[in-house]
Amino acid sequence: MSETTVGGSPEQGAAPRFELNLFENRVRFGGLIVLAIVLLAAYVLHNTPSMGAKASLSLLIGAALGIVFQRGRFCFFCILRDFIENRDSTGMFAIVTALAVGAVGYAVVFGAFLPNTFTNRLPPGAHIGPVSWVLVAAGVAFGLGMALSGACISGHLYRLGEGYTRAPIALLGSLVGFGLGFFTWQSVYLGTISKAPTAWLPATFGYGGSLILYGVIFAAVAIFLLRYLPKLPVRNAETLTLHGIWDRVINQRWNPLATGALVGGIGMVAYFRIEPLGVTSQLSSLSRTVLDNAGLLADRLNGLDTFAGCAAVVIQTITENGWLIGGMVLGSFGVVLLAKRFKLSELTVKGSFTALLGGVLMGWGSMLALGCTVGVLLSGISAFAISGWVFAFAVFIGVWAGIKLRLHH
Repeated sequence: MSETTVGGSPEQGAAPRFELNLFENRVRFGGLIVLAIVLLAAYVLHNTPSMGAKASLSLLIGAALGIVFQRGRFCFFCILRDFIENRDSTGMFAIVTALAVGAVGYAVVFGAFLPNTFTNRLPPGAHIGPVSWVLVAAGVAFGLGMALSGACISGHLYRLGEGYTRAPIALLGSLVGFGLGFFTWQSVYLGTISKAPTAWLPATFGYGGSLILYGVIFAAVAIFLLRYLPKLPVRNAETLTLHGIWDRVINQRWNPLATGALVGGIGMVAYFRIEPLGVTSQLSSLSRTVLDNAGLLADRLNGLDTFAGCAAVVIQTITENGWLIGGMVLGSFGVVLLAKRFKLSELTVKGSFTALLGGVLMGWGSMLALGCTVGVLLSGISAFAISGWVFAFAVFIGVWAGIKLRLHH
């Protein structure tokens, strides 16, 4: 099997043969140990009174998300780069499928929380944010940061498990960016965000009308993307074997439709049981806590704690979101070890600088947007929020500009 790039880092070399005795292969056995640790930690958390079922389930959801992201190469920047630069829409179908499945799932969950949509109420906790020029600016900045750093924040989290050395630098930069966002929050909130409308499609069209509208939009997008779908290789019929199953699940890139469906399903479960998917709440809260303890922030950031989304709070412990992102890293690391693909990437001075700068832009953007491509875009659009669509278009513009300016090289 030749080397191919699939929405991110290359899948290198021929698939190694599956060995029945995994104990004879220390690397793969290490992957099993990592995944077993996740399960054990989830059990311990569930039986710890101060943590409980939400922390346990968050860890498991994060691990599942990390595995799906890694095996399906579900990195928003990598997918957009392939489409913009290489005219390859393969990964775009994963995003469209995730949004479609997520929307159906959210509609079902919303119906239980808020049967009547024609009121002034919004579904509790859903990522439905205000729409203004601030959201557009935040999205463009986030997109540029993705191009500079080589991945979105969720992409950096799961690629930590692959050995991507720019990831920790970009995540460190995002902490700085969150801090800059806090310093600019008061002025943009009082001047713009507090007056911006919060639009939710079911409030106008109901759940049925919103789903029909989404169906038309997603069908039109899919038809357009078909023009850029590369010719798929013809697969000969194969006898079902243990080696073949292992190769398809662990070594080969997962089908984008299956990947998207899994991401959308995980998002629905996360919202129903805990909170909408997002990966910046713990990180931004850590930044806010450090600045607050240092006395560098105002005692109260007007309006910030009233919005749903990945809003930052002052914390003294690991939140459910923290367990989720920890599970993402461990889930990705475990499946990478199983495939024997862990490898530290080469790190250059230029790569370190652009990763740091890109992280700062992503942190600033996601702080003002109250989330990133997972929270505002994926969870927001699934929740029928106009803010999710606005952020998505702004991010696309930022990534497109970054690629045209060759910031990703």
